[in-house]
Amino acid sequence: MAHYGGPASEGGRAIQMQKRREKHKEEVELKKIKIEEESVSALNNINKKFEAHYDAVESSLKHSTVGLVTFGEMKAKQQLLVEERQRELARKESQLKEIKTKKHSNKNVSKLSFEVDDDDVDDEDEVPRKVAKNPDVDTSFLPDKEREEEENKLREELRREWIDKQETIKEEVIEITYSYWDGSGHRRTVEMKKGNSIQQLLQKVLKELRNDFIELRTASTDQLIFVKEDLLIPHHYTFYDFIVTKARGKSGPLFQFDARDDVRLESNAAVEKDETHAGKVALRSWYERNKHIFPASRWEPYDAEKKWGKYTVKDKLNKNS
Repeated sequence: MAHYGGPASEGGRAIQMQKRREKHKEEVELKKIKIEEESVSALNNINKKFEAHYDAVESSLKHSTVGLVTFGEMKAKQQLLVEERQRELARKESQLKEIKTKKHSNKNVSKLSFEVDDDDVDDEDEVPRKVAKNPDVDTSFLPDKEREEEENKLREELRREWIDKQETIKEEVIEITYSYWDGSGHRRTVEMKKGNSIQQLLQKVLKELRNDFIELRTASTDQLIFVKEDLLIPHHYTFYDFIVTKARGKSGPLFQFDARDDVRLESNAAVEKDETHAGKVALRSWYERNKHIFPASRWEPYDAEKKWGKYTVKDKLNKNS
């Protein structure tokens, strides 16, 4: 007995293909039967139309031929009735067409049309006229492309003007009074631009002090700290940052960099005065060794979010108490 010797998967695929062929064959047969039924139905409809037509003619012929008539008269009468019936059908068909045409034309009329006929347009090119607005009506709340463009242009001009002004301010030169602090103060002054950073200040200070202080000869700016109004200022801040924001410290304003004697024991920061302290430059190693001793014990990192309501100088308070 012959049998299939291939893999099981190949045998299953062959069975599936055979089933699909049989299914397709059944579908084809069903379609053929359906087509035949539709054809028979169409022929029956046509025959019914002709039967209705000739039944009407036959009925008219019976009513019009009463009594004895010859075959020729009957044939002529039948022909006349057939022609009359055909004319009547043709008239009804033309009436139906007219009704359909009227309905179609009514639909077209009811539709809005924004098209312009070629006959209504002049051959000459007309210059489009701008519709003028009534000057007495407030139209500021309506969108206006020209007004928006003007506002954007003005806004951009003001932005550039402000940026140019700020750049000019950053180029202004100020005198910075500082004191190198190693347990005692060594006051000096140096000129810087308002746009310079604390890092740039320390570079310039280190260059000036290196020959006078042995401990600074091998130091770098990263080993130095800058203290202003008892706050340790990070190196990335600029003098411009404190000037613009009118920043304040624990014992005085951060936006003034000269030095004046401070005679206050306690003062309200809301009423700014001229007294201010010189900034201190110190080695970070010195601060770590002496941060438990005054004045290093008062120093703390600068926090831009923290607000100082009052200026205090605790050493003077303690001395007076």
